[in-house]
Amino acid sequence: MTTVTVAIPTLNGADVLDETLAAVQAQRLGSLHHVELLVCDSGSRDGSVTIARRHGAEVIEIAPEEFSHGATRNLLMDRSRGEYVAFLTQDSVPADDGWLDALLGGFELADDVALTFGPYRPRDDASVMVARDLVEWFRSLAPDGLPRLERLAPGERDIAPMALLGPRGFFTDANGCVARAAWESVPFRRVPYAEDHVLAHDMMRAGYAKAYIPNAAVIHSHEYSVWNWLRRSFDEYRGLSDVYGFVPPLDLRWPVLQVWGHVGADWRWARRGTPAAPCLASVGILTRSLPHRLLRTVGALLGGRADRLPAGLVRTLSLEGRTRGP
Repeated sequence: MTTVTVAIPTLNGADVLDETLAAVQAQRLGSLHHVELLVCDSGSRDGSVTIARRHGAEVIEIAPEEFSHGATRNLLMDRSRGEYVAFLTQDSVPADDGWLDALLGGFELADDVALTFGPYRPRDDASVMVARDLVEWFRSLAPDGLPRLERLAPGERDIAPMALLGPRGFFTDANGCVARAAWESVPFRRVPYAEDHVLAHDMMRAGYAKAYIPNAAVIHSHEYSVWNWLRRSFDEYRGLSDVYGFVPPLDLRWPVLQVWGHVGADWRWARRGTPAAPCLASVGILTRSLPHRLLRTVGALLGGRADRLPAGLVRTLSLEGRTRGP
């Protein structure tokens, strides 16, 4: 019998954690699989640990200051017993009872597959901007709706990080599975952000492949205040700078295209779903999309230059409250 671990780092996730764990427990796998549920909690005060244990999870408890995206996932890998370890976040809810089976099926696509991952679907109450970003991004990873394999040829193993920016280098551990045998030689790095991208790059440089599985979906989207969207964007583009060396250009073309291009796309996306009262709908879309896209763009410009900003300002701008280092 093959043991498969579902591993989840938690911190004050009680609002959604019960739903996530219930969906994990509802997964349909054959009799040859045993599912282990493992949670690492970093100081929750909202009952998350109690919820996890009620669902039969083994819980590792660490102090908040001990948490690191890469190191904590290495801890979960080390403490798990699974031949494969499927990672979720506390608010990533498997979309159906075939999620885990679909992720595991990705390892059968080729002998060198070390990572499999699936898409996020927006929550029912997601804003137009969030819903469009998620749907269009994940659709771009497999336009034909079929699983997609990515690997580097032997002559590409030292390829520049920028060449991996986009679908080729993307992986997510909010909905991804790791083969233990590969992780034992290529673990997560202790990095402050985008540890999943870095793992994928390291795995592919070591000769492994990753597989995107379109039908292994989770329900996972976030809504923030306009200010916190700036901070979220700051962290994301700081990660893009650290991992890929991408720094958004300061000339006016890039920010203008980011704002107006996305606002226009949001408007067209929303109009397709709101044919009634078009004038009123258009005003509502624009008043939500314009500040969202503007602040996201400001966050991107600042995040790509985080290494040039004072540590106190970086801490203020970071949604995760991080300065420099892990």
